[in-house]
Amino acid sequence: MARSTRTIRTTQSLADNALVREEDLPVIREVAERYAVSITPAMHQIITGPDDPIARQFVPTGAELVIAPEERADPIGDDPFTPVKGITHRYPDRLLLKPMHLCPVYCRFCFRREVVGPGEGMLSAPEMEASLDYIRSRPEVWEVILTGGDPLLISPARLAPIMRALDAIDHVKVIRFHTRVPVVDPQRITDELITALGTETPVWVVVHTNHRQELGDDARTALRLLSRNGIPLLSQTVLLKGVNDTPQALEDLFRTLVANRVKPYYLHHGDLAQGTSHFRTTIAHGQDLMQKLRGRLSGTCQPTYVLDIPGGHGKVPIGPTYINDTDTGSGAAHRVTDPWGTHHTYPPTPGPDAG
Repeated sequence: MARSTRTIRTTQSLADNALVREEDLPVIREVAERYAVSITPAMHQIITGPDDPIARQFVPTGAELVIAPEERADPIGDDPFTPVKGITHRYPDRLLLKPMHLCPVYCRFCFRREVVGPGEGMLSAPEMEASLDYIRSRPEVWEVILTGGDPLLISPARLAPIMRALDAIDHVKVIRFHTRVPVVDPQRITDELITALGTETPVWVVVHTNHRQELGDDARTALRLLSRNGIPLLSQTVLLKGVNDTPQALEDLFRTLVANRVKPYYLHHGDLAQGTSHFRTTIAHGQDLMQKLRGRLSGTCQPTYVLDIPGGHGKVPIGPTYINDTDTGSGAAHRVTDPWGTHHTYPPTPGPDAG
């Protein structure tokens, strides 16, 4: 069957494109009534089967109807930190600006899946101005992070005035974008978009990507267009069972990113979003993966493994620990584990020539 040249948004189109079975449609419709569905042509064309890492990320399944007791509609606690619509202000020196509540694709593990996709698209002009006024009135805000939804879905013509407004706020020193677009809809990275991003205030782009298979020729071209125009690139990845929860999968992804001028930034432990328990690993497994990568992967390829504490308590690193206090008999010291699992005392025990 020919691949769709349009974004797949309905359950019937999932079946028509052999992404789900006809007999599974009643369950898939139930899932789609709650959580939005969207698969771009760029992602559809690289799906090789129902269990490959791309299909698992974007094709809905009945497993999403299973809600574990610990899961939450607002798993990281955005709501209490929303002073005006479109703003989440959790940390003193930075805040989220969410101008768009739509995405080019809908990840089946999204932590904002209850609010992103259904309902409203972009903030209205008065809502956007209220958000900008909030930023203007908070001199402690050093960085504005555009997220959503995906802010690079906004057309360059509509994005440019937002960028000009942020650029005119003296205390805003960095503008950051969190986006999937360069990977899942790379044709949107155009010269017109680059122009819209061309503010005096430095712009950083953080690309969400979870598997090497996502980074085809078009995605690499999009990343190259951004980097060659002076936009620094970082990445964030979600640790997902059955997608990238092996040392080899993460190594392949992080090496490919760095080779394309993207610095791995965060590896997120899966959030407690409703209907996503089938994607979550244990923290111990994530720590083990990071420990295995330490000895085999360049430091430029190493992200920070982080957990967003439920309830709005912030993001913290949860990677493996390599150092512990110990007692050598002659005073406190440390036991340090090297990347290959061997233990060492620090400071080392003095040798016969010491002193």
